[in-house]
Amino acid sequence: MNKLTHDKLSSIRLQAQRRLDLREMSCKQVSQDCSGLNRGAEHLQILCCGGTGCHASDSRKIVENLRQSIAAHRIENQVDVVATGCFGFCEKGPIVKMIPDNTFYVQVKPEDAEELVTEHIIGGRRVNRLLYVDPKTSHEVSDSKHMDFYRKQMRIALRNCGMINPEDIFEYIARDGYRALQQVLRDQDPEKVIEEIKRSGLRGRGGAGFPTGKKWELSRSYQGEQKYVVCNADEGDPGAFMDRSIMEGDPNSIVEAMTICGFCIGATRGLIYIRAEYPLAVSRLKIAIQQARNLGLLGDDILGSTFNFDIEIRYGAGAFVCGEETALIHSMEGKRGEPTLKPPFPAESGYRGMPTNVNNVETLANIPIILTRGASWFSSIGTETSKGTKVFALAGKINNVGLIEVPMGTTLREIIYDIGGGVKNGKKFKAVQTGGPSGGCLTEQHLDTPIDYEHLTAAGSMMGSGGMIVMDEDDCMVSVARFYLEFTVGESCGKCTPCRIGNKRLLEVLTRITEGKGSISDLQRLKTLSETIKDTALCGLGQTSPNPVLSTLNNFWEEYEEHVQQHHCRARRCKALLTYSIDPGACKGCGACSRHCPANAIIGSVRAPHVINPALCIRCGMCMSRCKFHAISVY
Repeated sequence: MNKLTHDKLSSIRLQAQRRLDLREMSCKQVSQDCSGLNRGAEHLQILCCGGTGCHASDSRKIVENLRQSIAAHRIENQVDVVATGCFGFCEKGPIVKMIPDNTFYVQVKPEDAEELVTEHIIGGRRVNRLLYVDPKTSHEVSDSKHMDFYRKQMRIALRNCGMINPEDIFEYIARDGYRALQQVLRDQDPEKVIEEIKRSGLRGRGGAGFPTGKKWELSRSYQGEQKYVVCNADEGDPGAFMDRSIMEGDPNSIVEAMTICGFCIGATRGLIYIRAEYPLAVSRLKIAIQQARNLGLLGDDILGSTFNFDIEIRYGAGAFVCGEETALIHSMEGKRGEPTLKPPFPAESGYRGMPTNVNNVETLANIPIILTRGASWFSSIGTETSKGTKVFALAGKINNVGLIEVPMGTTLREIIYDIGGGVKNGKKFKAVQTGGPSGGCLTEQHLDTPIDYEHLTAAGSMMGSGGMIVMDEDDCMVSVARFYLEFTVGESCGKCTPCRIGNKRLLEVLTRITEGKGSISDLQRLKTLSETIKDTALCGLGQTSPNPVLSTLNNFWEEYEEHVQQHHCRARRCKALLTYSIDPGACKGCGACSRHCPANAIIGSVRAPHVINPALCIRCGMCMSRCKFHAISVY
């Protein structure tokens, strides 16, 4: 195909929009009636989640079976099967959505495909057993618009995820894709674009929250033989999958945003730094880049202009520290992924010593829609200092695990209880970790905290990239702090002493406490050392690494005291602090516990109460799992 001009792209957009008419209609108006070919429907579409989570649950096989069934019934010309990006409701995946009636099927299996085709597509009858059941009302809910999980969300960065085929650039174009690039190249005014981004109030979604427009302005101001645009796709937080889902579900938004950034700062080359553990995201980015090249949306003389820009992918090995922009740049250069002191910032001297602009995936995903809808529209969403929306990976002890996007200023309570459906199994909420290993654990008293950069920092946590892990009464906060610190120690680049040595000493103290060997003086030692590391570490990752320790010390001091003074773990998570005992009144002397004890710590005669020797017990719990009479307890 010949390279596109502005007019040709507009013409293609109009043609492509017809493909999405049914989907757009279903978004605007939900039908209570079930559409089917036997009920007069002329054309139907089936959207199937194609994100990593659903892939792992055989969503590809679901798509394959749907297409085979449709072919067997000879209705290929009347029904389309589209593999999309992530719908977000990962707890209930794989998800299949019927268009135009917007019927939302959950936990679909490959063997359900034939029934979905014969009953819904042909017969016009919903398959009730696959509908979502509201846990509060026990009623079936047939569409996503009436689910609490989606009701308070506002999908901007995720606008195309679950809506389009991410491997078809024409579907992206149909959703106003590359319209922003058109406007930018037609106006030929980079300062105007940068000013629009500044007026929108968009701040970096990677964690630091630096104003995006200001960063672009700085990158433009520095001169160099070659400038670079870098997309930071090195998502390393445990439990986080925001950027991965955007790349899997809407890769062209990243391509378009990087191209716009290149025009604004005077760069002709773009680099996407992505961890190799994201094979699906890599595959879809490659497809998006190649399709954009084929259409002339990347390469030389884009859209008939004199602007040249192209993108290549660079792979990371999954090092957490490479999320820091200077470490990321060093990794791309083939060096050790170590941060460096700033200034100079990458905007002045970055990749190969040239001016480099670094933005993360979610930040870039907001750029095209800001430019098409306007800065005023975007800045009207959110709070005074934190504009727009934020994507979170909601995980942990929560009923509705998934990917969500909410306006800045939404409270933690709204996310956990309204969107997340509350804590699993009716357990009591204990804490929520925001900001990943660099964040802090917030308690029940923080539930009404508005989510924005300033409020989370003031509460002792941080926004971070968007991980949000919920914990319940069965979680030990000392162990939680130890888990995150162990992760940080393992991921430290080792360049600076506070992070390399200081965090190891912190981990040693926490390990001592969880093993019942700690003392009250260790608590002050933890606090002093944590504050020292925060003040002296080289990069942001090292400076924020003690946050889990400090936040749990501040909010759960009594648990630390119990560990060091009473040698007791109320959550029963610290094995060394557990004591197993046999109730002589309940024990029947069957010997099952004794036979399965790997440490030979249980003695007793047949049909007589048995006894556990605490000196030999390794606290594996095997005895409790084998006892049919519930005679063994742990405290």
